[in-house]
Amino acid sequence: MPAGARGLYRRILLLHRALPAALRALGDRYVKEEFRKHKASGPAEAQRFLREWENYAALIQQQINEDKQNLREKTVYGIQLTEEKLNDFRDEQIGQLKELMDEATKPNKKITISNDSEHKT
Repeated sequence: MPAGARGLYRRILLLHRALPAALRALGDRYVKEEFRKHKASGPAEAQRFLREWENYAALIQQQINEDKQNLREKTVYGIQLTEEKLNDFRDEQIGQLKELMDEATKPNKKITISNDSEHKT
């Protein structure tokens, strides 16, 4: 992976600090997995990979700035993927997107802690 990859990786993780906690955790985990998977990519794939992550970083930076300036009623991060963009994805990438969507949209799990003394007879 080119030398600029480490700087981009750090920049994205720094940007994620401005996201809501749940999005930050999800985003950080996804970024770490993706950068790890692409460590040994060939030059052409690495260039495409970094270009897409640069675009992502620029978009998130813009959305964070807009949120700070209260330019939008409700903050929404990310973008809708066009059909054309989706058609460019490999099956593996579509699967990853589905997993990411499932994780991002699943309801928050509530944990109930009970007192041990309540269960003793």
